[in-house]
Amino acid sequence: MNILVIGGGGREHAIIQKLKEDPRAETIYALPGNGGIAADAQCVAIGAKDIPAIVEFVRTHPVDFAVVAPDDPLVLGAVDALEAAGVPCFGPTKDAAAIEGSKVFAKDLMRRYGIPTASYEVFYGAETALSYMETCPLPTVVKADGLALGKGVLICETREEARQAVRSLMEDKIFGESGARVVVEEFLTGPEVSVLAFTDGKTIVPMVSSMDHKRALDGDKGPNTGGMGTVAPNPYYTPAVAERCMEEIFLPTIRAMAAEGRPFKGCLYFGLMLTGDGPKVIEYNCRFGDPETQVVLPLLEGSLLEIMLATAQGRLAEVDVRFADKSACCVILASQGYPGRYETGFPISLPETGANEHIYIAGAAVKDGALVTGGGRVLGATAVAEDLPAAVEAAYALADRVHFDNAYCRRDIGRRALRALEGGR
Repeated sequence: MNILVIGGGGREHAIIQKLKEDPRAETIYALPGNGGIAADAQCVAIGAKDIPAIVEFVRTHPVDFAVVAPDDPLVLGAVDALEAAGVPCFGPTKDAAAIEGSKVFAKDLMRRYGIPTASYEVFYGAETALSYMETCPLPTVVKADGLALGKGVLICETREEARQAVRSLMEDKIFGESGARVVVEEFLTGPEVSVLAFTDGKTIVPMVSSMDHKRALDGDKGPNTGGMGTVAPNPYYTPAVAERCMEEIFLPTIRAMAAEGRPFKGCLYFGLMLTGDGPKVIEYNCRFGDPETQVVLPLLEGSLLEIMLATAQGRLAEVDVRFADKSACCVILASQGYPGRYETGFPISLPETGANEHIYIAGAAVKDGALVTGGGRVLGATAVAEDLPAAVEAAYALADRVHFDNAYCRRDIGRRALRALEGGR
């Protein structure tokens, strides 16, 4: 079976490596892939958002199944276009991907169907939004309606910060038309949990929970990033919390999407806050998270390809989806200066990896036959172990065996999770 994977980051590398474990996987194409993914797939220089070129590729190459991984092509309708060209896909249609593509749609969906989330208001113009900022409770959260590279959420402690957030999104349009509408919502507190789930539109199977670390610097300081590391499972996500989320959030969301005529097939990401009033949805993503995928998939037992095929074919209930009773930790090695300015082009020295170690390349290129840095987040060093303390230790040991100039990483990935395991908050 020839498989096409759309995307070019660490998430896609993790997906490709897991797909390769199935003996049915023959040629795997990555569009566009990256210099590290090239060791595991045939990379083709077609951008993930260039849907006409992607469709032309599948018309001229033998592709039996496609996995559309990033948010942009999903929201733009890549699955619709590929399936119209005769290629079955893992991933939601354009209509279903609106659950991430429009925060207004997602919030209104939750309000209509009684799914717990933060209270909110929607604004279509800067003037009314600015007026609301003069009286809204603080802190408050201002969100661009559309996709914004994961950076369209602004937490505002003061009225001036709130006013500036509105101006930046709606007047300065720092994220383009994504900020044409904004959601202003209640600031929630509590432990955050990420839960990815396979769903074929009827059945939903949550994966092992995880905890992301978004801030650039130790102690959750510095600017937001695409994610500096992850651990799984998340100790705050107890069996009792999981049961409550299934009944109050996961199943109602799948049923709501079906009732709206937008059945969701693929991976649905639930970003949750465990508040004093119970779990609430912070955000939905219409795809695998990054770097959550880099700790969840190494714990998956069995064939990812079979699960993805069953999801696409509407027979997920027939598949036994299991995860190892172990822990995983991923430490992101980034280019110094990320998420701001940084230099690239530095040679990367990678170590040999053991059975419980994985290196997922996110931002790298091949230059004169050598792997060199090519992005802000360069790679993720992931380790699997019997428990979380051992996984964290092993992931850092692996990260410390990787070398490139200008490298940096957070040194406290998993620390909060370890405190939770010890009974602290």
